[in-house]
Amino acid sequence: MTDTTHTLTTDERTDLLEALARSRRFLRFTTRDLTDEQAGQRTTASELCLGGLVKHVTSVERHWADFILNGPSAMPDFTAMTEADFARRADEFRMQPGETLTAVLADYEETARRTDELVVALPDLNAAHPLPEAPWNEPGARWSARRVLLHIAAETAQHAGHADIIRESLDGAKSMG
Repeated sequence: MTDTTHTLTTDERTDLLEALARSRRFLRFTTRDLTDEQAGQRTTASELCLGGLVKHVTSVERHWADFILNGPSAMPDFTAMTEADFARRADEFRMQPGETLTAVLADYEETARRTDELVVALPDLNAAHPLPEAPWNEPGARWSARRVLLHIAAETAQHAGHADIIRESLDGAKSMG
């Protein structure tokens, strides 16, 4: 007789939601117990700060979720961006005067909630759109909703690693180990 009481089966959407949640949790964890000033502090040679990383990941997730719904028109046309456009985009990597970590995290939470609802409601994870024009996108490439969600999870995990280094440089705190 096989004991199946501890067997957990999940479907693809549950796996995607769990991957997103895990990456998000690690990113948010790096900001625990910080002041607004600490969240905006650069601690490495990079321009990145913890609050700015959360803002960037929020923006990335929001744009890619919009891409799933609306295709490439939801994304900026990177080939037409001016230096001023790129300078404004760079602001998402920094805490701006008057911004608080609490507000940045609340915006991230709202964006994550919206994405999670989208994952549950999508009629087809195979639905695909052509990628927007950008120097880093292969011309003519298309991504399915599934591929976009995997990209969001990977991007979040990558930035959670960056955040862990920034936090350790700030005050020695680590996410793991």
